[in-house]
Amino acid sequence: MEKIKFQLEDGTEAEFYVEEQTRIGGVAYLLVSDSQDDEATAYIFKDVSEDDSQAVSYTHLTLPTIA
Repeated sequence: MEKIKFQLEDGTEAEFYVEEQTRIGGVAYLLVSDSQDDEATAYIFKDVSEDDSQAVSYTHLTLPTIA
């Protein structure tokens, strides 16, 4: 499984394992986890990079809460 590093907004780095990647409507999404353990936490990231940018930028998608 591929492991990638993200630089967070505060300048620190976080490593995630890429579980799956897909493209929907021309937008790239990554399903990543914080470990390879059975109790890993999964996150979905959406590519929000500018078309003319050489840097890749992702934002974390969160599920809406149900009241």
